[in-house]
Amino acid sequence: MTTTTDRPAPAEYAPEHTPRLPWAELAPEVYRAMVRLDAASRRGLDAKLLELVKVRASQLNRCALCLDMHSKDALAAGESVERIIQLGAWEESAHFYTEKELAALALTEAVTVLTDGFVPDEVYERAAAHFEETELAQLIAAITVINAWNRFGVTCRMAPGHYQPGQHG
Repeated sequence: MTTTTDRPAPAEYAPEHTPRLPWAELAPEVYRAMVRLDAASRRGLDAKLLELVKVRASQLNRCALCLDMHSKDALAAGESVERIIQLGAWEESAHFYTEKELAALALTEAVTVLTDGFVPDEVYERAAAHFEETELAQLIAAITVINAWNRFGVTCRMAPGHYQPGQHG
């Protein structure tokens, strides 16, 4: 089997799992609505910042498909490998990011992991200090949308490794 990635021949690795359910094919109206929602949530946001947020949410949600997709899109948007790698430890690697990016990453974590049932005031206020209200509303929308995509990907066990940058853009 030949893939479009730089991975060695599949015999050297564990077999790729089969997705559980082709949800986009079975619920095409929902899929198309998600695509429109995703496009609407991107408006006015910096492409590199958006991809950092999407990668971080996907890490937290353990969505391999979205990690594959958004890491590739981040690289295609000009993001560095180093900054993508450091996202898993962004708080310890704060010097890799701007204050605005750090505020966006903190907000991403708070919205993604609602273990306390709410987004803490200090996290929201930090983000509000770095984003105009319209941009902040778009960022919250983008974080919410990637979390929805992650839930589809994880629940249906979508397989990573086949995405090409910009394929769904």
